Amino acid sequence: MRAFGAYDKMAPMGFLQGVLPYVQIVLSVLLIGAIVLQRTGASLGGAFGADNFSSGFHTRRGLEKTLFYVTITISVLFVLSALINLLIS
Repeated sequence: MRAFGAYDKMAPMGFLQGVLPYVQIVLSVLLIGAIVLQRTGASLGGAFGADNFSSGFHTRRGLEKTLFYVTITISVLFVLSALINLLIS
C-alpha cells in the first residue's frame, strides 16, 4: 500500500528540476547550430557599413525556409524551458 503525502505531490517537480538543465543544454546547442547554419545575406563589407542592401532581402525557399521555422521553434522551446525553470526554482 502506498502512502500519499507531500513528497508524492512534489516528485514530478523534482524530476523536472533534475531533467530541465539537460533539456536546456540540448536546446541551446541545437539553437546555436540552427543559427550558424543559416545563410547571411550580407558579405563581410556589410558588417562594416558597406552599402550592400540588395543581397540582404530575399525570399526563403525550401530547406532555408524549413531551417528558419525550426530555428523559431527551438528558440520558443528554449524560452519556455527557461520560464518553467524560473517558476519551479
